Amino acid sequence: MKTGFRVLILLSCALAVPSLARAQAIPAASRPLTFSAFGALTGTYTGLGDTGATFGGGKNLGITAGADIGWKPFHRYYPALEVRGTYPVDKGKIDSQENLLFGLRIARFYGNFRPYGDFLYGRAKVNYASPGYPNPSATLLYLDSVSNVFSFGGGLNYTLTEHFALKIDAQFQHYGVPVTASGTIYSKPITVGVVYRFGAQAFAH
Repeated sequence: MKTGFRVLILLSCALAVPSLARAQAIPAASRPLTFSAFGALTGTYTGLGDTGATFGGGKNLGITAGADIGWKPFHRYYPALEVRGTYPVDKGKIDSQENLLFGLRIARFYGNFRPYGDFLYGRAKVNYASPGYPNPSATLLYLDSVSNVFSFGGGLNYTLTEHFALKIDAQFQHYGVPVTASGTIYSKPITVGVVYRFGAQAFAH
């Protein structure tokens, strides 16, 4: 997952270069695509551990980075493809989750407010705090596990300037794990950060 996160950063940089070049050469009104990137802090309720705690389970603090490629609106809905990755910097006392996700985002524009919903899919790794986390029968201790992850959620981008916006985002994520009786946990990441939009925004209101 560390490798995947580095790939995400490199991908964002690679996409930024041609996007900047096109923004200088093509008038905003005629550009078919828009590009933005974001960086943020993410607090995650991992869904594992003490179910009596608020939201249940362990807690992480992580860094999230991502990018969106949007295209022309359809009936005032603005679709975009998104890729994002999250890496925990404070891994908590129970488990920590890192992931790389991609999927579809749909937004509406209301002046400076741009609410959106999204569906993301990808791969994730759960690292369990030492000495490991037991399986339901307490016969094994797991140090980590890898699974697919499905993420549903939404958020709001609030425009500050032509290029910068504030991002608030919440997700509900499904992980497969070998350490619960159901074989799953449900993670709840909440993200706050900054969006940078490359070039003049062709479809801004």
